[in-house]
Amino acid sequence: MNKLTMLLILALLLPIISSAQQRTPIKAAYTAGTIMPNHKSPAQLNSDLGLVYDRWKKNYLTEDIGVKGQYYIKYQRNGPVTVSEAHGYGMVSIAYMAWYDKDAKLYFDGMVRFFKAHPSNGNKHLMCWQQGIRDGKVVSVGGSAATDGDMDIAYALLLADKIWGSKGEINYKAEGLLVIDALMQSVVHTKFKTLKMGDWATKEGSRVNDGTRPSDYMLQHLKAYQKATGNNAWNAVIDSTYRVTQHILANYSSSTGLMPDFSERKDGQFIPAIGQLLEDKVDGSYSYNSARFPWRLATDYITTGDKRGLAQLTALNAWIQKASTGDPAKIYSGYQLDGAVLTGRTYQDLTFQSPFMVSAMTDKRNQEWLNKLWDNGVNKYDSYFGDSITLLCMIVASGNWWIPQ
Repeated sequence: MNKLTMLLILALLLPIISSAQQRTPIKAAYTAGTIMPNHKSPAQLNSDLGLVYDRWKKNYLTEDIGVKGQYYIKYQRNGPVTVSEAHGYGMVSIAYMAWYDKDAKLYFDGMVRFFKAHPSNGNKHLMCWQQGIRDGKVVSVGGSAATDGDMDIAYALLLADKIWGSKGEINYKAEGLLVIDALMQSVVHTKFKTLKMGDWATKEGSRVNDGTRPSDYMLQHLKAYQKATGNNAWNAVIDSTYRVTQHILANYSSSTGLMPDFSERKDGQFIPAIGQLLEDKVDGSYSYNSARFPWRLATDYITTGDKRGLAQLTALNAWIQKASTGDPAKIYSGYQLDGAVLTGRTYQDLTFQSPFMVSAMTDKRNQEWLNKLWDNGVNKYDSYFGDSITLLCMIVASGNWWIPQ
């Protein structure tokens, strides 16, 4: 067989080999002592995860109006149709589920195109935070960027580089590095090295522009950025982020481990927002932003082994099991940092329930609790926000959240 024939055969086989690789889950290496649901086999956990993913994709993955090959995640029926936060959730979920979804690359690439078609007016390599329908087309209506969406988008591009490589139509690695560098340029506070809330926060020194949002504290993402870029400036952001969480834990939530929706700078420290900082009067409480924090912090410990967040996770796990009497249905939808339920928030929402699934993975004493939270995620679904967060938490809890290095 001559060399030309061998090359032709290899060219024909590569798509088949690539497809096979994408259909095999990548084994995650979790920190020693991490637990996963044990009332079902690994195959059954993946089957449950596939069910939740299919349900989520059917309800929320949407092709752009009149633009073939572009996709977004629909986050509400009326008014604006999507946000960069939803886009980040979608890209991360689809990348991690490439082993299950034979069309994952098609959808992922479509989401990359949509992302690039809706740039922020603050930094062209970040995404405008909100899109709506105008004259029958999906257009940007938000203007600037929100930190969390672009953090997930950058991370998803690093995942895609490892899954599919970057020699095709889209150079995932190059696109990811552009977003990571834009984040460093536009959302990292030049003095405090903390994460600001968006590229709109340019007037450093003001209360809101210096403020930070704990739901953006994706510490494992930050570590992935440092590895991908070799830029040690990310280490300063990581250290600053841990200092904020540890100060609030020690001084405001030692008995619960809860974090506020927003934090502001006062007397040389970041503290829970006093009254309204960005959204409303409960900005200093545990509400719809910081509900994601147990998932984000626990994912960092589970995948990197960094123990700087472990004391907080231990406090969170002990408090929520006691507060809910071990029943996921009794996890309510908002708390003060001391654990008191916010007024009018005794209803249930997966947004608040599912992140504790991931924090439970850090200690074998939480096994029964983890199993209950897993089943709760499989059996319930309510809205874009809770459903998307649940899917991401189940990717971690099933052992499918690997590091893109």
